[in-house]
Amino acid sequence: MSGIGSDLRRVVRGRVLAVGEEGFEGARVPWNSAVEQRVSAVVEVADAGDVAAVVEYAAKVGVAVTAQATGHGASEAAEGTVLVKTVALDGIEVDARRRSARVGAGTQWGALSERTAPHGLVGAVGSSPVVGIAGYTLGGGIGWFARSRGFAANAVRAVECVVADGTHMLVTAETDPELFWALRGGGGDFAVVTALEFDLFEHGALYGGRMMWPADRAETVLAAYREAALEAAEGLSIWVTLMQFPPFPQVPEVLRGKAMIAVDVVAAGEVTAPLRWFEAIAGVVMDNRRPLDATELGGICMEPTNPSPARVRGELLTDFSSHVTDVLLNVAAPQRSVSPLALVQVRHLGGALHRPPVDAGAAGGIREPYLLSMLGPVPTPEHAAVVAERQQAVVSALHSHVSGRKPLTYLDGGDSAADAFTPDTVVRLRSIKRRYDPEGAIRGSFPV
Repeated sequence: MSGIGSDLRRVVRGRVLAVGEEGFEGARVPWNSAVEQRVSAVVEVADAGDVAAVVEYAAKVGVAVTAQATGHGASEAAEGTVLVKTVALDGIEVDARRRSARVGAGTQWGALSERTAPHGLVGAVGSSPVVGIAGYTLGGGIGWFARSRGFAANAVRAVECVVADGTHMLVTAETDPELFWALRGGGGDFAVVTALEFDLFEHGALYGGRMMWPADRAETVLAAYREAALEAAEGLSIWVTLMQFPPFPQVPEVLRGKAMIAVDVVAAGEVTAPLRWFEAIAGVVMDNRRPLDATELGGICMEPTNPSPARVRGELLTDFSSHVTDVLLNVAAPQRSVSPLALVQVRHLGGALHRPPVDAGAAGGIREPYLLSMLGPVPTPEHAAVVAERQQAVVSALHSHVSGRKPLTYLDGGDSAADAFTPDTVVRLRSIKRRYDPEGAIRGSFPV
């Protein structure tokens, strides 16, 4: 039993696993199992008191702490740290009258939506029900309502967290405006968050779902997407995805081993007119659009709910011109298949993301109108190299249409926090880091 494990067990109630102990190898693996997290110990904290105890202990012995709930967005930056897993901090309080929620740092979006839907309320949800709210929000958060509501981070009212000396704080715009600004979109490099309070909103009538065609319709679908996005009101989100389904028996036969193109939509209100551009396209193999309950938002994209090894790359696009579609068709998906990637997705942004509020956090806003993301499975290093090569080929071909900035939650290996922010924002974030954590006792996935 290692010394650090013994010491931590004396100060926390939760489970402690150190290098070499049974269960350690499984506990250290993040959601993306391709990310190698060589941590010194894992602490599955029981409560906020455990978090404070771990941070205080780690600071005394000169070891950094990193925190995760689900482990989405992990990176190799965790090397040598004590990994604090916050999954047990899953309390949810919904105040329907104030239209707000307080959630523990281990809460996932699906669990919150189950609690808010009966009140006709929703948070700034993403595309998956199993993503942790805290990590998503600390990184900004671009989901189904980003066009009408902006970054999820800008809905935060208060943050409960432990800072580098082990002090548990309630951070608001009034109590500490600088730290509050950094925590809303600057990532997990400033404090270990134990709970968040944020605004909910009335969603009204929701409509949406997925339309899907064989990939030989991709040129027509992408042309329709360009026109629909130009017309879309802020209450309508439209995402288009080129995808390659694996030949696995658990995949429905109509999709098994097939290359497809999907259009995923969510409409809040009577804003569906631009969808007519897709309705005339022949050959649709799926169209499950319907009135939605808020609890169904996480299922539209049919994203995997189990961890797997992958390489992700995100880029912000300055336009969706015919040249962009040519690259998607001929570089991302030659012969209409994105293999060795699993998917290439474009999300329409704009709207409220272009107009950050005056009190916005570090995430601010996004001036670019589209977000490109590419994901490929990487079960071996050889696969990883092939996937990275295809991703780079796409970005190189799009060089005049890629701004160079990436949302923090879309960073991957080789990226840094500086890729997600303007130079002025990086300077401000680094100043706050020096003020609150000069010794680097807390380490986010992408340190500033």
